[in-house]
Amino acid sequence: MGQQKFEYQGRIAWGITGAGHFLHQCLDILKELKAVDVFISRAGREVLRSYGLLESLTATGHRLYWDHTGASRPVTGLYRGYYRLVVIAPATSNSVAKMAWGIADSLVTNLFAHAGKCRVPVIILPTDMPGEEVSVAPGGIRVQLLPRPIDVGNISRLATWPGVTIAPNPLDLKNLVL
Repeated sequence: MGQQKFEYQGRIAWGITGAGHFLHQCLDILKELKAVDVFISRAGREVLRSYGLLESLTATGHRLYWDHTGASRPVTGLYRGYYRLVVIAPATSNSVAKMAWGIADSLVTNLFAHAGKCRVPVIILPTDMPGEEVSVAPGGIRVQLLPRPIDVGNISRLATWPGVTIAPNPLDLKNLVL
């Protein structure tokens, strides 16, 4: 989970999963970036709508790719060297588990799998880091998040993979990509 500033040429491929925790902060970071394509899972689309953030994401002007199938043509940009960095933020425990165990059945987990095959660096901001967190659900309801040991274990597993960096919080993510 070391910190490393990423210097890169080319576009960023940014994956959004179905997590509400950290979603506002991730959109704030996306607003500051240029040359980003955003890959949105089906659950990501639902969560963006439920938080009322779909228009805010659209207003960034970034290219948006929606999950219609797990295998999407835009992912092939990794093979052409079009993307120099993949960011998956926020990442649900479901997506983290799938990535940690090699399951690529959504647009975002497919993006992760192909980034690994192409040796494109990946930064992941998981929603279930060790320790207790308070998150704000749609409607402003505050909820306590208590990560399960299996979720923390999956994050630890990904942290050992070559080319994968785990950002423990949105501020660290911002420092890595800006």
